[in-house]
Parts: sequence; C-alpha cells; structure tokens
Amino acid sequence: MSMAVLFLVLYTSCLQLLVHSFTPHHGPQIKPKTRICRPNAALAANSDRLQTFADAANKALTSHGSEIFKSLNAKVSVTDKRLGLTCTSSTKESDAILSYPYYESDGSGLALSSPLATNVVFKDLLPDGYDGWTGDIGLAALLLLNEFARLDTSGGKGINLPKRKEGIQFLMGAWVTSLPSFEEMKEMHPLLWEEEDQEVMQSSSTKKIYRLLDDIEDDASWLSEKLWSSDRVKFPESVVLRVGDAEETRPCYSQDGFRYAVALVRSRSFFVDGALRLLPYLDYANHDDFGTLEISGGGVGGGIGMVWESAKGALLKAGKELKAGDEVKISYGPKGPADYLLDHGFVPEMCQSTSNTGGAVTAELTFEVDDSDRFRDDKLDVLEYETFELAPMEPVQAFDVTGGPGSTGEPDPAMMQFLRLVKLGGKDAFLLESIFRNEIWGFMSVPVSEQNERLAVTAIIDACQKALTEMDEATKDVDNATLSDKQKLCAMVRDSERQALERTMIYMKQESEALDLKEYYQERRLKSLGLDSEWSPESDDIGWGGNRVPGGADYDW
Repeated sequence: MSMAVLFLVLYTSCLQLLVHSFTPHHGPQIKPKTRICRPNAALAANSDRLQTFADAANKALTSHGSEIFKSLNAKVSVTDKRLGLTCTSSTKESDAILSYPYYESDGSGLALSSPLATNVVFKDLLPDGYDGWTGDIGLAALLLLNEFARLDTSGGKGINLPKRKEGIQFLMGAWVTSLPSFEEMKEMHPLLWEEEDQEVMQSSSTKKIYRLLDDIEDDASWLSEKLWSSDRVKFPESVVLRVGDAEETRPCYSQDGFRYAVALVRSRSFFVDGALRLLPYLDYANHDDFGTLEISGGGVGGGIGMVWESAKGALLKAGKELKAGDEVKISYGPKGPADYLLDHGFVPEMCQSTSNTGGAVTAELTFEVDDSDRFRDDKLDVLEYETFELAPMEPVQAFDVTGGPGSTGEPDPAMMQFLRLVKLGGKDAFLLESIFRNEIWGFMSVPVSEQNERLAVTAIIDACQKALTEMDEATKDVDNATLSDKQKLCAMVRDSERQALERTMIYMKQESEALDLKEYYQERRLKSLGLDSEWSPESDDIGWGGNRVPGGADYDW
C-alpha cells in the first residue's frame, strides 16, 4: 500500500471518529413496552366468521332491541379483541349507552343469574339449597349450557325455560351463538389451556388455578351422576349451532362443556346489585384502564343505575365523550393480576409490576384455624356466631396484599384481626371464655399481647416468604426469551405478585421490630379502669374508671 493511500485511509478514519464525537448521543434504542392481552393470532383468519356474528347480533338489536333495551346507542363490531361495541351516535360522558331491566323473577329478560337457575329453570331438578363448589358462577354456567341446548339445530334439546317473548329469545340466540367457541377459549382462557401452561400458571400465582379446576371437576361429576346422565335429550353432551350458513359443534353437559361454560361466565359476568349476573350485549364491551366506568345496577330510591317501574336493571355508561364509530369500553373493576387472568384471560397494564398507574398489584395469602389447635372449637364458634350476623366466617380465609406505586405494604386490618384469633393461645386464651364471647371478635381488631402479635406478624412474613420461594423454584431454569404468549401472561402475574409479597414482607419485618411500642389488651384494660398509674392522695384529678376511688367505698357493715 502506497503512503498516499495509507494516509487517505487514516485521514478518513479520524474524520469519522471526529464526526461521531460531535454527534448528539440519544442513548440506546428502547423498544416500546409490549402489552399482551390475549393471543390474537387466530383472529385474522376468523374475521369473516366474526363479522357473521356481529351482523346477526346487530340484526337482532335492530329488529327487537326496542322490546327490552331502554337505552340503545351502540352496535356490535369486530375489534382486535374479537368483538366489541361501537357508538352509533355522539355521546357525552356519563350518558347511557346500553341499559335494560333484569326481569329475573320469571327470566323473561336477557339477564342470567343464579336465582333464575334455582327458582325457575332447574327448580324441580336441583335439590333445595344446592350449593356447588363453583357457587353462583356454576349456576350461571348451567343456565348458559341450557341456552346452548335450546339452540341445537335438531331441536327438542334443553329445558324450554325461561319463557321469553319471541323477539327477546331471538336476541338471546344471536348473543349465545356469538360467544367464543370451545377451541377459541382454549387459546383465550386459562381454565381451558393445555396442562403444561396451566402448570406454569399454578406456580406463578398465589391464587391457584388447580383449586378452580378441582371445583369445576367435582361439580361436573356430581351433576353428571345426579342429573345429566338421566336424560341425555334434555342434557346433551354436545350441541350443533347454526353459524351463518355453517354449523358448529360445541360441548354442552359434560366435563369439558361445564368447564367451557364456567370460563365463559367468569370472563363475561358482572357483579351488580349484590349479585353475579351475565348481561348479554353489555358484555361485548372490552376493558380499558382509563376513561371508563364499570357496569352499574340500580334500585328503587335513586340508585346509580336505572329503574323501570318496580324493576331493577343494568346500565352501561360512557366513561368519556364519544363520537359515532368510537369503541365503547368499560372497566372490569379493581382486580389483581391473577384475578384478571383467571377471569378474563388477560393482564391489563394497571396490574403489571412495570406500571406507573398506581393500579392493582396484588397477591393472595391464605390462612386457617389449624385442625390441631386445642381451642379450635371455641374459635370456630366465634367465627360462626360472633363475626358478622348474616355472614359467618369460614375457618379458611384468603386476603389480598398489595404492591405497586403508593403502596406501603400495610396488610388488610381484617387479615390481622383473623390471625390474632387464629394465634390466640397460652395466657391469652382466657379471652375465649364464654363471658367474653360477645366481645372477643372486637378485641381481635387491636393488638392482644406482644406474643400473640408476634405470632400473627410472623405468620404473614412466613406466608410471603413461602410464596416467593415457590415462585423462584418454578422459574429458576426459565429462559424468558423463549416464553410463549401464555407463559408471558403468567410471568406478568408472577412479577406483580412478587412485588406485592416483597413489599408486604418488608412492612411486616419492620412491624416485628416495633412490637414493644404497641399498646396491648392488658394495658388498655388497666387504663379503662384507671389503674395504669400509681395512686397518690394528691392526685385528685385522676379519672377513676367505674367510679373506683381508693377508700371511697361506703359500705354499711
């Protein structure tokens, strides 16, 4: 290489370095945060099918909506979350978009709830007081399966209840047909995931999916043995539904069918007016963390929802000003990350550990009165009769602990109250005597003794540590770069819950170091009797509890 060429190469390199040194430095490229809601890979292929559902639902609304809806300012549309609602005209914030009465006493409306199952549809089939492991969700699932059976193309399936007007039944049929199929739900909902993914979910959360699956299996087994197997015409194992020009088979009264229906109910139901309800058409609305409102109910006397004559009803209101064509979204409520995933199949941004929204970053801790506790019977008696007049407490209780921005980690006072009772023993056991039975639950709302408080605090620390250890064990060999979409959802839950557990554990460890600064039952009792300080004749202004003054008794001996 000649000297001239060498000089030119060196000069060019130096010039590039010089230019680079004066180039503004913007730092590393930051990839936008990915928000995973639901696996949407199959949605594009189903666009025609989804449009068929939307068209059928809108046809039903146009033809028969006025027969039940009191507010109707939306239509069903295909969205990136499958189906959703869009405004049909401009709407102001808090204006009604969709509303209708429940009409649950006879089931002549669209709403589905547990009383309709026990009092109307399955009135003579389920035993009095039937209470399955799946509770109201399971009863709503039975109603949903019955609606599937009534739509079977061969006819004559299911129970022909409740009786509805033809137009309202047409609305119900269009809604039921549009619900996600079993195959869709296998991608969308953890209860129908493959076992491998459910195992990841089990180890990622303090809210155990296996517990839910066991409850579903137990209820389905009992119902199959006692009810479904006796009449497979009325309770078919599968049904065929008409979808446009095609037909689709869906599981019905079977293990898979019941699990499928429970998943649908969990993902689409609302707790309004003190009860869990499926609200067809209102449930098309997708979730958004911001600028949205929850579905509301209403009662006589100016409730937050709507009242028609003497009937209560449900109301979907705009959370912000909307134009025609804007998607109508709602809030699914203040839930933790595991609740959102186990209910709806996604984790909203407000529940993620990386969120700065101050949302719901929670984990769940479960405690119980030990079977070997020598005072177990007394404690169960307190929980059953002395806690809440109409809602006795079970010996096993679950409580949420919180993390996220603004959270101190302070536990729910109800959790401390329950744990003080659970750990009550030794010299404090005298409080379980019958003379204190009407007061003991109130006593547990404040510290009892330093020993009792230490046991309660330690129980929380140990529970947090155990949950964190289980999460660490389950993920020690996990390669985050190879996670599937479902496993990423589980990781979001795990990271959020870990934050809540760690924050709670830090708070409780600080509490454990300051137990000597708290006031306990003995001190409070002495103070209430005026015996918390030495008496002297000069102390005339002492307020003696119960008029107890030294030497002040006037006995007639």
